[in-house]
This record gives sequence, structure tokens and C-alpha cells, in this order.
Amino acid sequence: MLPGLNPRKMQQMMKQMGIQQVDIPATEVIIRTEDKEIVITSPSVAKVNMMGQETFQISGTIEERNLSTMPEISAEDIQAVMDQAGVDQTAAKEAIKKHQGDLAEAILDLTNNTY
Repeated sequence: MLPGLNPRKMQQMMKQMGIQQVDIPATEVIIRTEDKEIVITSPSVAKVNMMGQETFQISGTIEERNLSTMPEISAEDIQAVMDQAGVDQTAAKEAIKKHQGDLAEAILDLTNNTY
């Protein structure tokens, strides 16, 4: 709001201009992009409708997180690759990483190429 302006008067002016604003009681807002997440905690969120166009105004504590495309590699996955390809733990883990978690591709790669 503008300083020194009565909030009630401001609401009346907005209504006359065709602007409606609704506060949303959000606890967290997450915006996902291709490679990261923007997380807004303790947000103040307002939905504004101006002549049929809806927009959101968000403010709060902002944190950015990188998204990992690499799946988690479990001990069972490593053991399965070790057993099938006959390699040690390090080679199995590297092959799984190389093939982005695809166990079949990792095993094929290891059996075709000895480490």
C-alpha cells in the first residue's frame, strides 16, 4: 500500500478500477525451473485480478536449490551390477553413474568393456 493512504480508500479505488486482490494463506511457494527450484518460505501471497488477468504477488525469504538429475544409487543396485558384471564396487558405481542409473546399460557396458 502507499504510505499515508487509508487502506479502505485504497480498496475502494482499486474496486473502481476493476482490480480485485485476495490474500492467500500460503506456507511455502516453490517455483521450478529446468535446473533449479526457487523456494519462498514464510510468504506473503496476494492474487490480483485486473480486468480478467490474474497475477500473483509473492514476497518472503528466498532460497535457491539446484535440481539433481542423477537418481540415487542404492547398495542393492551396486551389488546387482557387481554380481552380473563381475566387477568391484567402484567400477559398478561408476558405470551406474555413467548410465544415469540404468542398471542394464551399466551391466552391458561393463561386460563389453573390462575395467
